[in-house]
Amino acid sequence: MLRIDDISYSIQGRPLLEHASATIPEGHKIGLVGPNGAGKTTLFRLIRGDIGLDDGQISLPNRARIGGVAQEAPGTGMSVLQTVLAEDRERAALMAESETATDPQRIAEIQTRLADIDAWSAEARAASILVGLGFSPADQARPTSDFSGGWRMRVALAGVLFSRPDLLLLDEPTNYLDLEGALWLESYLARYPHTVIIISHDRGLLNRAVGHILHLEHRKLTLYTGGYDDFARLRAEKRALQAAEAKKQQARRDHLQSFVDRFRAKASKARQAQARVKMLEKMTPITAPEEEKFHRFGFPQPEELSPPIIAMEGVSVGYGDRAVLRRLNLRIDQDDRIALLGRNGQGKSTLSKLLADRLQVMEGRLVRSNKLRIGYFAQHQVDELSLKETPLDHVRRLRPDEAPAKLRARLAGFGLMEAQAETPVGQLSGGQKARLSLLIATIDAPHLLVLDEPTNHLDIESREALSQALNDYTGAVVLVSHDMHLLGLVAERLWLVNDGAVTAYEGDLDDYRRFLLQGDDTAKSRPAAEAPKPAPRRAPRDELQTLRSEVRKAEDRVQKLTDMIDKLNVKLADPAVYENPAEAEKWGRKHSEAVEAMTRAEELWMTALENLETAGGS
Repeated sequence: MLRIDDISYSIQGRPLLEHASATIPEGHKIGLVGPNGAGKTTLFRLIRGDIGLDDGQISLPNRARIGGVAQEAPGTGMSVLQTVLAEDRERAALMAESETATDPQRIAEIQTRLADIDAWSAEARAASILVGLGFSPADQARPTSDFSGGWRMRVALAGVLFSRPDLLLLDEPTNYLDLEGALWLESYLARYPHTVIIISHDRGLLNRAVGHILHLEHRKLTLYTGGYDDFARLRAEKRALQAAEAKKQQARRDHLQSFVDRFRAKASKARQAQARVKMLEKMTPITAPEEEKFHRFGFPQPEELSPPIIAMEGVSVGYGDRAVLRRLNLRIDQDDRIALLGRNGQGKSTLSKLLADRLQVMEGRLVRSNKLRIGYFAQHQVDELSLKETPLDHVRRLRPDEAPAKLRARLAGFGLMEAQAETPVGQLSGGQKARLSLLIATIDAPHLLVLDEPTNHLDIESREALSQALNDYTGAVVLVSHDMHLLGLVAERLWLVNDGAVTAYEGDLDDYRRFLLQGDDTAKSRPAAEAPKPAPRRAPRDELQTLRSEVRKAEDRVQKLTDMIDKLNVKLADPAVYENPAEAEKWGRKHSEAVEAMTRAEELWMTALENLETAGGS
């Protein structure tokens, strides 16, 4: 059991924790949440004993081992597998001693202890963890120095999971994992035999992998039962009740004060007035909760282009002479919302770079709309910002002729207010840097927005703001993310990147998650037929509203295409068009493309209507 008793801690006179308490029973899985800067990572350091408390006490059972990922694994000549095995220090020491021990009794003791800690299955357990985190058997044999910092973070995570500490502290572990690795970690943590506390902004992980939420806010700790959605609901109810009680108390205070002010000077009422003064003094103030700060994103909207905006025929793409993806026949329209699925190394980022015009076609034909503007966000771009320059400097470089007030308004639209606008980027938080990168990616109102892991460093509120902005956005979106909650809110189509090909995925995200956890690669081509469906039920109000919104969007797409086809029909009815064969061919091709798009739009509309009907809507 972890006991946090009445602890206080300040940094340079600023209190982060004041008389905070919590009790975490053995084996519980806890999600630690709270506003950025509230002190979540500092609490981890206090639990580990890296820094000392100002007051209070943190206690654990005697000899309890605490583990966490403080930094990436070093780049050495030791293999990935051996690096992970070395994290079980007792086993490593016993194995080393077993090679040199000569005393028969000591040899017997070593072998008995090795059997007790299941040392002989250690390599298989470590390899299983590494596979879950994306390392193939060949990768496991390579030295850690061959891998980038992000991959060495995975090695460090594998090491601490393998060592199985009594208290596992994880700070944003999915930031350096892909979707497949994040889903594997969820499943692993749910089965972990000891206590886990995890700091995360991944709503899906906090709903599926933990059973309690520890909330750090206003320098206090509050433990809630359930996952993140349960916590959010209970907290909203608590805030509403607190606001109502504060309003009721304020009305009572105003009434008492009015009596005092009116009758204090009158002898006949002086005693009653004094009694009410005492009542006011004894009344413990109830403070209404502050309004939560929620900065929305404001994406500029592009003009509409004729479909498709990108079309591929027999395209191959890769690096040097090695093709990663082959024979791609794909099409993207401006109203598409596409999520890219696939295990690590299969080519999701390669496809993203191809779509974003960062890679050239090796063979085949790729056609982009003449006026197509593309916005691209990738993880590494956050690291490529100029650390000495301010966000205002970055935006001014892109819009040198705009007035400073307009530039600041752009930054404010992404939650970078006056203070952050003139702060060097090197001093901004990871979330603020990500917001600046998103602003840069969307500043030209792109018709296609390619986002490769955009949610790293964004808190839950910012992820919700991003999903709303993407749903309001009138351009196409291609999304790679380990955040299944975001994918579920935004994506309307799923593409599976696997074995050098890109195909439409027939199931939904729940199907994909289930197949990944079962390790059933063969079922991916037919998940919809094999996955059992729940019995019909009436969906919650929020889900019905989302489905109705999808129906309206589908209707709008059909109407726009209808108008477009009508205009093209008028154009093709003009005899003058056929005087120029090339012109006639161009308008005929546009008409065929629009009719094809109409067929798919009508199918999506019917699907949306069926989904709404199945959910119990009308």
